[in-house]
Amino acid sequence: MANRPQPRFPEPHTEPFWEGVQQGELRYQRCNEDCAEPVVFYPRHHCPDCGSDNLDWHASSGEGTVYTFSVVMQNRMPGFIDLGAYSVAYIDLDEGFRMMSSVVGVDNPVEDIHIGQRVRVEFEEQDEGEYPIPVFRPIQE
Repeated sequence: MANRPQPRFPEPHTEPFWEGVQQGELRYQRCNEDCAEPVVFYPRHHCPDCGSDNLDWHASSGEGTVYTFSVVMQNRMPGFIDLGAYSVAYIDLDEGFRMMSSVVGVDNPVEDIHIGQRVRVEFEEQDEGEYPIPVFRPIQE
């Protein structure tokens, strides 16, 4: 198990996101106004398009596509050092938002991850801390 950094509360803008993670949900916000970009992610208090604070939380299907990625080969940062080579990826979720995470469950992240690959969220429990971390696993087709 990993021991990645945990959120620190009180943090009113992201707390509903982390509550969802505890329940196995990947949550995002939608603006209830008639604006050009109704999907809001990362969590925040106001819509970045129209400035409204009329936002609702929704649960994502958790499926998406690898937009881009990089592989970290060496890391001395506590919480990551035991991972060995690992990916840092941007995932385009089907609901229309992009999220930074990691693609897991591959033998070799250099060879087994590719742009356009379909992935599904899962929640990685931590050795310490109460919040699992959303990571993505390739969907076997």
